Amino acid sequence: MESCLRRFVLHLSLERNLSDHTVSAYENDLKQFLVFLRRELDCKNPGVAQIDKLSVRHYMKHLAGTGLKGSTLRRKLAAIRCFVKYLVERESVEVNPVLAVRMPRMEKRLPAYIDKAEMRKLFDEFTRDDFTGLRDLAILETFYSTGVRLGELHAVDVADADLFSGTLKVKGKGRKERIVPLGTMASRAIKRYLLERANFLKARKRMQEPALLINKFGKRLARRGIQRVVGQYLERVSSETQTSPHVLRHTFATHMLDEGADLRAVQELLGHASLSSTQIYTHVSTERLKDTYRRAHPRA
Repeated sequence: MESCLRRFVLHLSLERNLSDHTVSAYENDLKQFLVFLRRELDCKNPGVAQIDKLSVRHYMKHLAGTGLKGSTLRRKLAAIRCFVKYLVERESVEVNPVLAVRMPRMEKRLPAYIDKAEMRKLFDEFTRDDFTGLRDLAILETFYSTGVRLGELHAVDVADADLFSGTLKVKGKGRKERIVPLGTMASRAIKRYLLERANFLKARKRMQEPALLINKFGKRLARRGIQRVVGQYLERVSSETQTSPHVLRHTFATHMLDEGADLRAVQELLGHASLSSTQIYTHVSTERLKDTYRRAHPRA
């Protein structure tokens, strides 16, 4: 099975052209499944024929017992399904037994977002104007202005930011490119940062670095570094327990719809393949309206 898994990973990367992050996630999920099979079957190297409906169900039950969320369980089962589908198509496996395993239920939770007043406070109280401060401000403004994903912003190069037209080119899921508009404040923050970035790199003789966001060594800022930046600033202004870059993506979409943006326009800006993925943000607005009604109406 290990050799099949290696070929599958190459297939995802070279033929399906998935991002390195997505390929790594598939690989890690399937390696965890392989570890479970070894233990469950007491076999050092299980064969692909030993992936059956029963073994997958036992695995999902085991994962559910560890307290994983429904969304995580669904992702792990989706990885197994994709792998087995590949085995049927490419590795002479005759039937796909995993199709009979039902997807775990998705818990109905509304996405976390930051209140408008808290976002105003975040930017109004931002005073740092050194290299790190200007970079951090550019990160926060860009996330809030565009709603891009963490991986998308991490991969952005200087050449992808067109500050004349106020747009940013990003590569989404499946490495699909899209152009997103940069707001006035985000464009201004990036311009100020780029001036400081040039001086910073010149002093370190690294002028050829293509990455837009760089660390103290003049190299591309890691995903985890971007996460830390967002977390440390959001924690100062928000009571929301979740402070990841994805919360700013939720915030962007929620505030856009609050101000009357068209749902399909928001779908395009977020890079969602399906409108159903975007519709969750309409529920956020509806729930807040209901809450306002309950608090304000005398007979609510």
